[in-house]
Amino acid sequence: MTAVEHKFFERNGYLVVKDALTPDEIAFYQGIYDRDRKDTAYFWREIGHGEHQTVNCDSLVSSPEFDQLIRHPMLLPRVETLLGGPACLAEICLRHMRPHREEPVQKWHRDAPHALSHPLRAGWIHLLIYLSDVDDNTHCFSISPEACDDPILDQDAQLAQKGAVDIHGAAGTAVLFNLSVLHTANVRQTDFERKTVQTYYGPRSGPILSHYSLVPTELWRDHPNTEVRAFYGNLNDKSKRYAARFSNLGKQ
Repeated sequence: MTAVEHKFFERNGYLVVKDALTPDEIAFYQGIYDRDRKDTAYFWREIGHGEHQTVNCDSLVSSPEFDQLIRHPMLLPRVETLLGGPACLAEICLRHMRPHREEPVQKWHRDAPHALSHPLRAGWIHLLIYLSDVDDNTHCFSISPEACDDPILDQDAQLAQKGAVDIHGAAGTAVLFNLSVLHTANVRQTDFERKTVQTYYGPRSGPILSHYSLVPTELWRDHPNTEVRAFYGNLNDKSKRYAARFSNLGKQ
């Protein structure tokens, strides 16, 4: 991560990395994403009420290839620089937003309280990667910029003072942001779908963010690389319960 990138994140709470993926990587992950929705549709579910999204938060089970994107050699070091140390997986979700012809929808929110002891007030970093082209004619991700030393405001005051930035970009664009900063999926009237891969990272000694994503034992327990085991080793309750229930599978 460059000094310019780090300073931008300090002053805004997010960073856009254009061309984060190569053309070959884009084609590869688009293919895996489309295969996942087609062949393992039973992993996908509607999210929330009126969110206009479906998600698969167990994609490491349905499409193990996404491990390569979660630990991308150009993006993961940026995450760890922002966190200030080695990262672990907190959650991974594939997300799909279908075409929408009704009224636009925005549901501004913060995913967690600010980490006041962290220099960037970032307890977790969210990496969002577009796998489809996103512009002002499609759904997009929107965020209200917030410096790491700004007053922490409620939603209305934050939007009134700092406004909103709509993040547009071609497939392969990545957005890194502090998930404590106010943000939303911007649901627009559009005939286009939006495809994203969204990964949440935290410090290895930190608390559990969510219990949505199942991490296979082949990654946190049986992987030959100790670094990979450590990256996946801060297990949520879901992963622990699955591991306990299936620990004797194949031993009969």
